[in-house]
Amino acid sequence: MEAVHEAQRSIADRAGAVEVAMVLGSGLGDYANRLEEAVAIPYAEIPHMPVSGVSGHAGNLVVGTWADKRVAAMQGRAHLYEGCSPHEVVFGVRLMASLGAKTLIVTNAAGGISSELAPGDLMAITDQLNLTGTSSLIGPIDGREGERFVDMSAAFDPALVEAASEVAKALGFELRRGVYAGLLGPAYETPAEVRMLASLGADAVGMSTVLEVLAARHLGLRVAGISCISNLAAGIAKGPLSHAEVKETAGRVRSRFEALLSGLLESM
Repeated sequence: MEAVHEAQRSIADRAGAVEVAMVLGSGLGDYANRLEEAVAIPYAEIPHMPVSGVSGHAGNLVVGTWADKRVAAMQGRAHLYEGCSPHEVVFGVRLMASLGAKTLIVTNAAGGISSELAPGDLMAITDQLNLTGTSSLIGPIDGREGERFVDMSAAFDPALVEAASEVAKALGFELRRGVYAGLLGPAYETPAEVRMLASLGADAVGMSTVLEVLAARHLGLRVAGISCISNLAAGIAKGPLSHAEVKETAGRVRSRFEALLSGLLESM
């Protein structure tokens, strides 16, 4: 908790107070550049903030305005598979909450499992499976932040899912809906693991997000989640999987993704 406060104090003059927090995943970080009067703060300049080494993650906290709302957007995130602890993975979310954010919009690139999903689809996350084997809520809990036992029955705010769906409809496309499974990584899942995930009810799979959502709900934030279906999962895809494909697909749907995020901010 003190580490978060130290980080918040170090950037208070540059960041100010915010209303909405965003985590922008692989290939999706350019959206932050659309914010008005934006100030970019490199993670390396923020005390205790982990720096992602993954290609496609710029590593900046960008603070600006959109639709008269102050927004803090993370261009990239830290991952468990990089050797980060669960608490390091969610440090940015806790930092943005300390700046005043009451809503978190979390995004990722994910592999499609459901037969109703295709590369390039955008999917509103309606629920999640935390299969990382850990939690961002392990360890001592500061009672000022939230309760020991966090209710996750509506981890993703239904009203925000509906709002995002209406924005997509107005933009002329269908926003898919589904359950996101978060695994440890960094290897892509085997075909057998994908079949297991399908039997558990997962529609898409990735290596992030679930711990951030746990932390956000612990802090009382409303959460909206959007997955960019960057590829079909192993055993469904016809060829080998690669991170280059993830970034290529994210780039191809960037304009649609950015319009969705802007419309969602405007609807709040």
